[in-house]
Amino acid sequence: MSDFDDLYRDVILDHAKRPRNRGRPPTANRAATGDNPTCGDNCTVHLRLGDDGRVAAIGFEGSGCAISQASASIMTTQAKGKSPAELEAAFGHLKDILASGKTPADFDELSAFAGVHAFPARVKCATLPWHTALEALKQPDQPAQMVEGQKS
Repeated sequence: MSDFDDLYRDVILDHAKRPRNRGRPPTANRAATGDNPTCGDNCTVHLRLGDDGRVAAIGFEGSGCAISQASASIMTTQAKGKSPAELEAAFGHLKDILASGKTPADFDELSAFAGVHAFPARVKCATLPWHTALEALKQPDQPAQMVEGQKS
């Protein structure tokens, strides 16, 4: 096992054990819920777009394996301040890593998921939060106190 494999495992475990942006931001006005019935992962993403069309607030709730929880945590850190198109591009970057199993020359936290390539059944665990966030972006604005997760 290489030092990079250890680093990637450490990134996933850190985000799984100490997830960033867990919970519903008080100003969230869009939400979606996604489930992976194969393994039991579930994720609800709550977000708010700012007046500039960028993600101003984002959080997640749910449960699942370390990969899905780490992916949700990393997704929220990657999403803040991004436009919907930039978030889709970041998801495309993750999908490329998952499909190839190769890490880009410039390490980023998404590179930690390169090892998931060897476990095709776990790819859905890593992509569930991203699909859910993109679905939340499609939802109409609602008053923040009334936002519930929409099934994606």
